[in-house]
Amino acid sequence: MSVLIVCPGRDPENWVKELKNQHPGMNIYVYPEDHDNEDVEFAITWNHPRGLFKNYPNLKVIASMGAGVDHIFSDNALPEEIEVTKVVDDTLTEDMGDFVLSQVMNHIRGLHHYVKCQKEKEWDKFQYKRPQNTKVGIMGLGVLGNAVADKLHKNFFKVYGWSKTEKNCDNVNSFHGKDQLEEFLENSEILVCLLPLTKDTENILNADLFDMLPEGAYVINVARGEHLVEHDLMEMIDKGHLAGASLDVFREEPLPEEHPFWEHSKINITPHIASVTKAESVVPQIVENYERMKEGEPLKNKVEREKGY
Repeated sequence: MSVLIVCPGRDPENWVKELKNQHPGMNIYVYPEDHDNEDVEFAITWNHPRGLFKNYPNLKVIASMGAGVDHIFSDNALPEEIEVTKVVDDTLTEDMGDFVLSQVMNHIRGLHHYVKCQKEKEWDKFQYKRPQNTKVGIMGLGVLGNAVADKLHKNFFKVYGWSKTEKNCDNVNSFHGKDQLEEFLENSEILVCLLPLTKDTENILNADLFDMLPEGAYVINVARGEHLVEHDLMEMIDKGHLAGASLDVFREEPLPEEHPFWEHSKINITPHIASVTKAESVVPQIVENYERMKEGEPLKNKVEREKGY
């Protein structure tokens, strides 16, 4: 019985090291090194080559290296019988909360504005807002969305949340479903996207949605690049309806040099670093699921395939 690590473009060294530390007897292969496909029953992956896993007849579990699983379910050749797990980690949730708070504070205090002023040697004061007077809307009230909501509430922001189905979250004015989306958006002076990427949420950040936001609203996307219709965002900023955006995720990563986002004065770019998985933090839960698989026990953090998250 072997474990296969598949993470093109990433260095798997820390993962192998931590897996060996946690489970010294584990036999580990790193794709694409030579290995026996029939011996692999457990895979750990991020952005695997499409169609790869159909070549593993005894594969039982695919563990995502991060909180997202859209990179797995976007593979149309994924065998139906394989179970999929995601990472749920306190470090990831804390880091996401800190990052979103920093972006929200940067916006209401105009810090991005001052970076540009310094380059131009302009002494131009920004009329800032206080957290107590700022409404922040969070799309997606899963583990990360709840962590962000809690962080913002503790820093005195008025927090609103929207999810596909009804959620009861502490200190959040919650909305759910299509019928309540417009009311939620009307209360979102700053909109944070933390939705899972599914067929229903792809392209959800579009002109129609932006039009329901208050004039001068600000958009923060820390979910997936495929949530955003890029042209619609730039158009709504350029016409003055949106104040700007902070984007940490993109349809193509790294963001191509010729992409217009780089030169847009009201779009702030970070290279998908809002919350980064650390092997030493999440390997214990992956090893636990490996043991659960061997013993035929229910897996932790298993993803519902029908929902896609």
